[in-house]
Amino acid sequence: MKNSEKFVSGDEAGEIIKDLGPEFTIVKNPDYIHPAFEVYPLAPKITQPVDNLVAAVMDMDGTTTTTEALCIHSLEFMVRKISGKISRDDWQGLDSVTDYPHIIGNSTTKHVEYLIQTYAEMIQPEFLKRAYFSAVLWFLIHGKDQRRISEVKNNLSNLGCQDVLKDEKLNKAIDSNKIKDRELQQLTEYLLVNYGGIFQAENFSTRVRAAIDIYYQRYHEILNLIQAEKGASISEELLGKPNVRLIEPMPGVAEFLALVKGWLVEDIWKFIPLIINLYQENCPDQIHKIDIKSIENKLHKLVLHFQKFPLKVAVVTSSIFYEAQIVMTEVFRVLHQQVANWDVSQQTRELILNRFLDYQNVYDGFVTASDSSEIRLKPHHDLYSIALHQLGIPKEKFKQVVGFEDSESGTIAIRAAGIGLCVAVPFSDTQHHDLRAAAYVLNGGLPEAMVKYGLFLY
Repeated sequence: MKNSEKFVSGDEAGEIIKDLGPEFTIVKNPDYIHPAFEVYPLAPKITQPVDNLVAAVMDMDGTTTTTEALCIHSLEFMVRKISGKISRDDWQGLDSVTDYPHIIGNSTTKHVEYLIQTYAEMIQPEFLKRAYFSAVLWFLIHGKDQRRISEVKNNLSNLGCQDVLKDEKLNKAIDSNKIKDRELQQLTEYLLVNYGGIFQAENFSTRVRAAIDIYYQRYHEILNLIQAEKGASISEELLGKPNVRLIEPMPGVAEFLALVKGWLVEDIWKFIPLIINLYQENCPDQIHKIDIKSIENKLHKLVLHFQKFPLKVAVVTSSIFYEAQIVMTEVFRVLHQQVANWDVSQQTRELILNRFLDYQNVYDGFVTASDSSEIRLKPHHDLYSIALHQLGIPKEKFKQVVGFEDSESGTIAIRAAGIGLCVAVPFSDTQHHDLRAAAYVLNGGLPEAMVKYGLFLY
């Protein structure tokens, strides 16, 4: 094809695409987007040790943090509210085998589209309407993210209820800023009586719009509690899981970051047991295969290597910035507590503790859905392409970048962005995902990547 040609036939396009590589993926777009799908060439898998690494790009939910549990809870909450099936006696809830592969790793829109389609027969219009108006009120009164509030207002117009924003009684209540839960319920009833008749959510796309606001209401309600440093106390109340934080780092995150950023100058032999113990905890079935001396030598090489050549690291997430900053702030609060108990020198501990005071001290790139668009999230490559650009990695060095993801859509996005060293680190909620796009699938997560594979250098 000549550089000046802008338009080609279907046959010519096929020939051009064919030359881009041996393996491709098809990414389906939402129904309201043209074209119906897009075709991406995938970077060749890298399955042999590399000479050097220059960067690591990492998913947030499920790879860096445990946030997926909160997302799944909020999606299930949404289905329960619009169906009226609140208790487990009414409905057992989302299925980890059939549902989870479709509601983890993609955009919120795709997650909700799947659930609205899958559970269409359960949806009750009156419950949907009530839950929607309740969510709208919550955002107008308690919402903190202006972008999300703007989207809520836009959805009101798209659902035929733009006059809600002009309602004097509602605006007076919002301005008072002293609304209690009982008054919120009364206002919900007021909106149902006065605007319920013009609420338009009869078709698939409008139901998805309404359901997205219901999902985000629950998610942001819990994020507000976490931001108020109540993350350690609300798990049992909201999710029925005692003594478990809603948001924590995934195993090995602290050790991985300290290692690849080259912060271990004097404590090599004190740090190595930390990683080995972590690997044994995370991969108990591998304990009998461990050659401690060999692992110590491998980790020793890694520590020395990254002291000389620290990695650039970026976090990539399909969450919007408002959500991601709350999540990462909570994660680093926990990481800070972990490092405080490390058996290393005071100098090393203070160095890492100082870094872990703020995630911005650690990451060289931070890419969220706010940097792109809801219609361009994973499995589209955009977020990872933005991360590579933020890190300043030229295309000729993409082979020296490692990408970590826990989901099917995430691994596809990494390969589509030109990263062949794509590593899947599934956990319990993503164990049923199709991870064939990954060059490695490590059920032991980051600890396995460090101990068994020497971070793909050794």
